[in-house]
Amino acid sequence: MIRSKVGLILAWLRSAILPALIPAVLFGRSIPSPAATPPATKQAAEAVLERFTGSQDEAVRWPLETIEIEASLPTLAKRGRMSAVRRLLPAGHPKYEVVESDGDATVRREVIVRYLSADARAAELPAPSVAMTSANYKFDFVGAFSLDDRMEYAFHMTPRQKRQGLLKGVVWLDGETGMAVRQTGTFVKSLSLFLKRIDVTREDRLREGAVESRVTHVAINARLIGRVEMVITERPSAPPDAEAADGMAGQ
Repeated sequence: MIRSKVGLILAWLRSAILPALIPAVLFGRSIPSPAATPPATKQAAEAVLERFTGSQDEAVRWPLETIEIEASLPTLAKRGRMSAVRRLLPAGHPKYEVVESDGDATVRREVIVRYLSADARAAELPAPSVAMTSANYKFDFVGAFSLDDRMEYAFHMTPRQKRQGLLKGVVWLDGETGMAVRQTGTFVKSLSLFLKRIDVTREDRLREGAVESRVTHVAINARLIGRVEMVITERPSAPPDAEAADGMAGQ
């Protein structure tokens, strides 16, 4: 799985209480129980979920993006940071070009580089096997709420199998586009023996029906080095020739 928003420091919750507490505590929203939700709202939620799961086969990563990772080892009081450009090769494998790197060398080598390696291995997983579809997940409606005159619908998501790349937790869907705006939970199976447990909270910012930025908070229980915390910020980038063309068009 990067420009940190310093104010967004999340308290990581154990998966046993995650589904119950995250909707109300993590994002400060009061979500009504499904039993108290009007039938019309439930029907709208089902339609949004169907739109979301039906579009997962079309979901792709940005072919070119900027990525910034800030990582820390709290028990050792060590921090590191890396900025890079990630390109997707024709086969869908990511290639990273480091732009800037600073901070503690251990954090950069043992945390950030290992994360990028795990991300590359994750890209090798067949897309249908990890897509957020009804074939891979069971979705249970939690409730709906209004935010900035937009409706969002929350669902518990439970993997049907314990497989790499699948997340157990909660997903929030935008009522207008059917896109996921927040996902939070725990991976049911680690991508690496180095990583014992991975908790993730991801928030996508939408603009005109597309994701303009993504911020992911990751908390890891790792072997040898203990607890790891990361904030990963991703933004799509236009290729240099496209930027040049846009500049000429504006002249």
